Amino acid sequence: MRKLIVAEHISLDGVFQSPGGPEEDPSGDFRLGGWIVPYADEAIGQDLQNLFSQPFELLLGRRTYEIFAAYWPRVPVESGSRAIADRFNSVPKHVATHRSDTLDWPNSHALEGDLADAIRALKQQDGANLLTWGSGDMVRQLLAAGLVDELRLMIYPVVLGRGKHLFGNNAQPSAFTLAHSTSTPGGVLLTRYARSGEVRTGTFEDVE
Repeated sequence: MRKLIVAEHISLDGVFQSPGGPEEDPSGDFRLGGWIVPYADEAIGQDLQNLFSQPFELLLGRRTYEIFAAYWPRVPVESGSRAIADRFNSVPKHVATHRSDTLDWPNSHALEGDLADAIRALKQQDGANLLTWGSGDMVRQLLAAGLVDELRLMIYPVVLGRGKHLFGNNAQPSAFTLAHSTSTPGGVLLTRYARSGEVRTGTFEDVE
């Protein structure tokens, strides 16, 4: 059974909207798009290279798919992002969408039927792990269904105050183990959390 990995840029107050630029997602009058750009450095680049060097297939919501499809196939050959672009362009892409128009990015396939059921079926198949980036509406549904096996969170030292939050109130209670953590010179925490079971509770009287 393959894993479902969710990778996200996230602020201290849990916002993940429009991290790479103002044009990504200005909905809700969000005016702080591009908030990760001042923190970009070699350490973050290497962390992403490590993530993308492992076999994976992309699992994307429709809005993120359209942002990616408009960008990655057009990355210049001489760009420092070309290696990532080549991976994204070549791997299978599974897309959660209710629209019937064609998915033009090569190797793209629309998920059919109930989202959670479709992803459970994908996880049961042989093959590379499933990697989700962005796709907030879909991620919240995945968390509600308990389908996320690993969180790769890049936590930036900013409080944005408003914007779309990664975690909603309907996430299935789940415990995660911190499998890896490091910080960049700019103060970004690069973390990897692996799902480890149910949430445990207790009282302090139990440990006296």
